[in-house]
Amino acid sequence: MDAGQLALLLEISQALSGPLQLKPALERALQKLESERMVVRAAVVLRGEDGDLQVAAVVGSSFEGKRARNELSDGIAARVVHSGRPSVVPAFTLQSPVSKRDAARPETPLTTRVCMPILLDGKPAGAVSVELEYRESRDYAAAQRFFGALAGIMADALKAQRAIEEERQHLFEENRRLRQQLLQRYDLSNLVGTSGPMRQAYEQIAQVAQTDTTVLIRGESGTGKELIAHALHYGSLRAKKPFVKLSVASIPDSLVESELFGYEKGAFTGALTRKRGRFDLAEGGTLFFDEIGELNATAQVKLLRVLQEREFQRLGGTETIRANVRIVAATNKNLEAAIAAGEFREDLYYRLNVFSIFVPPLRDRKPDILLLAEHFLAKYSRQHRKAIRRMAAPATDMLMSHHWPGNVRELENTIERAVLTCEGGVIHGHHLPPTLQTAESSGTLLQTSLGEAVEQYEKDLILDALKSARGNRARAARLLCSTERVVNYKVRKYRIDWQRFRDRTAGPGGPGRA
Repeated sequence: MDAGQLALLLEISQALSGPLQLKPALERALQKLESERMVVRAAVVLRGEDGDLQVAAVVGSSFEGKRARNELSDGIAARVVHSGRPSVVPAFTLQSPVSKRDAARPETPLTTRVCMPILLDGKPAGAVSVELEYRESRDYAAAQRFFGALAGIMADALKAQRAIEEERQHLFEENRRLRQQLLQRYDLSNLVGTSGPMRQAYEQIAQVAQTDTTVLIRGESGTGKELIAHALHYGSLRAKKPFVKLSVASIPDSLVESELFGYEKGAFTGALTRKRGRFDLAEGGTLFFDEIGELNATAQVKLLRVLQEREFQRLGGTETIRANVRIVAATNKNLEAAIAAGEFREDLYYRLNVFSIFVPPLRDRKPDILLLAEHFLAKYSRQHRKAIRRMAAPATDMLMSHHWPGNVRELENTIERAVLTCEGGVIHGHHLPPTLQTAESSGTLLQTSLGEAVEQYEKDLILDALKSARGNRARAARLLCSTERVVNYKVRKYRIDWQRFRDRTAGPGGPGRA
């Protein structure tokens, strides 16, 4: 190949590696051949997923129309794709008379037809077919080398395009899978708790989830306000759109506005590019303000305007942007007291407090403590790859007697710690943190002697064995590798009410036998 041909191949390679989609890029490559008078006509055919040949690109006036496309895919190109071997026809005529009307037409001038396979991993995936001006003195080997190189460049472009498409499809499937997991994880039915206060919260969530109403979630820290916000979003018509969170308390006052609304390039020193704010990112979805009571006065004014007008401007910008966003806010702060102290705007409060959901503290939902504990036990047993089946009775008693100032978050951390420290299949009282074993929280002594500690551990083991044996002391003794006489003595010594573990459905002489 001469320097001109190499330069042309370089231009075609650059065209095929550019930002264009594959088919437009192939057509542009063929147009370069046509513009350099290298070809009279040219086409690229590719094998589709169903195995049929499809014309991906074509240049040359004689190739217009359905008939020309059929001739390309059904003739020489089809044989080349099937065999994977190149074909050179020194003297070729496009038209062949098939009727009297066609026979009356003048015959198309002779051309030289060169058809090269496009190989992917050694297998034909298509072909590039070109027609050159007919010349008896043409060097067919040189033409075959040139168009073979062209077919190789097209093969690389096709391989890259398919890799991009596979990656795009993989990302699409991964995105769909993750969205489905989020829908399942934050579905209302997955929220744990059956107590009266929680049933009331569920009813409120169900009432407002399908609407675009602004919701204010109130409750102490650690009660699960963010979980409720997720349930509202994934139970709404906006579930397929973004859920964007802004933790107001964690952002410096000077950065709140730029985080909310974004900024334009050059808006301030260091603003080198445009940045999208949370309202931009949450377009069509839900924007969740965590700890809204910590919002500074300046940002309160601007947020109020967005809630009223449903539009905003980026910092340093003049363009007014519409905000199609649902607002959900949460706070553990007494907003009424903050209004009285002049720390929170009353008009913003009424804009946020359209529909209020109160999340009760854990101490007010005692029936849910064991349900939550079992949920977290299963969760962290899987996460830390431990075969922990249950909690011993003394441990559950300690959980029920604690006042849980940290609410559900404290309970979750407690169970995770217990799972990490437990080496067997059952969590006992000594696996729980010391805060649950103090006089303040559980009524036990702050300090105990060695003898008292041993007795408490022995009592825990007997209680656990009686629970497993459903009150059958003989079976409990076998579980403890002891005798029934020793177990009966310990039961009387520690004043254990063994009858509470009995199987009430058993008849006389059943598991509860003395």
